[in-house]
Amino acid sequence: MTAVSMDGIMHNNFQSIRETEDELSTSLAQMFIDAIPKRKHSIQEQPSVEALAENDIKILLLENLNEKAIEIFNQEGYQVESYGDSLSEEELIDKIGDVHVIGIGPKTKITANVLKHATNLMTIGCFCIGTGNVDTEYAASLGIAVFHSPFSNSRSVAELVVANIINLARQVGDRSNELHNGVWKSSSKGCWEIRGKILGIIGYGHIGSQVSILAEALGMHVIYYDVQTVMPLGGAKQVPTLNTLLKKSDFVSLHVPENCETLDLLGRPQFAVMKKGSYVLNTSRGSAIDMDALIEALKTKKLVGAALDVFPNEPLRKASIGSNNRLNKYISKLSTIPNVILTPHIGGSTEEAQDAIGEEVAESLINYLNEGNSIGAVNFPQIELKTTKSNKFNGNNSQEQNLVRILYIHNNIPGVLRTINNILWDHNIEKQYYDSTSNISYLITDIRASSHSEIMDIYEQLESTPDKLLVRLLYC
Repeated sequence: MTAVSMDGIMHNNFQSIRETEDELSTSLAQMFIDAIPKRKHSIQEQPSVEALAENDIKILLLENLNEKAIEIFNQEGYQVESYGDSLSEEELIDKIGDVHVIGIGPKTKITANVLKHATNLMTIGCFCIGTGNVDTEYAASLGIAVFHSPFSNSRSVAELVVANIINLARQVGDRSNELHNGVWKSSSKGCWEIRGKILGIIGYGHIGSQVSILAEALGMHVIYYDVQTVMPLGGAKQVPTLNTLLKKSDFVSLHVPENCETLDLLGRPQFAVMKKGSYVLNTSRGSAIDMDALIEALKTKKLVGAALDVFPNEPLRKASIGSNNRLNKYISKLSTIPNVILTPHIGGSTEEAQDAIGEEVAESLINYLNEGNSIGAVNFPQIELKTTKSNKFNGNNSQEQNLVRILYIHNNIPGVLRTINNILWDHNIEKQYYDSTSNISYLITDIRASSHSEIMDIYEQLESTPDKLLVRLLYC
């Protein structure tokens, strides 16, 4: 199905509409209904879809998103505008007004203030694991679904963690820098095998569990701490408290989301209970470590190495570190400490991961736009309704009834469903799915309609309901 929202998305590939348009009413409401295109779907018996007109679905992609996603969107005929960097809040407000879909990476912040200016926005795609940079609750209150890719870069991040464990244990970073500077220093002092060492994983989710598997394959013993009881993989063991993990571990690796509970999760009290001569790795969120406390622990040799791929106050785009005073405050100090590996948030930056993320998120967005399916949305009721192939619309005089999909998003309060059904009760309803979260409800209804005027009447009645957040119509 091809999505049509109330802002008047029109396709110029509906030949039967063009042939009869002079005979139809020229009212704006009638023109809106008449221009709804037939469903696009990736099945062989469907005809190819022509390029869309200028007023069709517009997609804004930021942060140099993978070409795979751009290719998929272009195949659908959407208008795609792509930027290599993130945008500031002011720049986003300027760009987002006529956009129907925005795709972002982890650096772009979609705040409530930005969303207030997103008058046409239907969905947001986070081409990364987390969605903490989006005000998902406020987006839901506007009927905007948010999708992400929770699994696709897990292996890439896990491999970087294991590589850095070895690099820290062997002081590879320091030896490499010395040789780059013309110094040959071959020494075994303070260098270790990782076999038999204890790896403590904080956060045993998609990435943490992958790290566990790889580390065990190299002969490490794995323990983990999580706020939930999680089934271990292999020989890993869950410990009851964070302090228990810190006291036992030779290496500590962080894999936690960014929230108030993980802010400064590792600080002076936590570093104090760690083994002398241990190591810390962070590929999750920069806010999870108190950076001043980490620098102090490294300088006093309580810790003998750290590998950091994430930082507080990361730049929105490629820039000199000197231009970011808050970040440079830490980088300038850490770069003078031995056996510290610093990388610019590259954990998921592999071709394989970005291809997988691009494809997964793009397909989720297309399924939502074209079919109304919300499976995978983080702030929305989860609904998937199979489509039914039918004949295209044949005009007002056709005796055939045509399948129309109604997508109705509303506030979750008593009585709304009764209001909707009072509007639809005398129509032939083929399928109806309904689900709710605490605040938002989502209804998908497939009905048979015999004329454009009948569809227009349904649409206008639904638009006028007081608790409506968004109404969309899809023609099959």
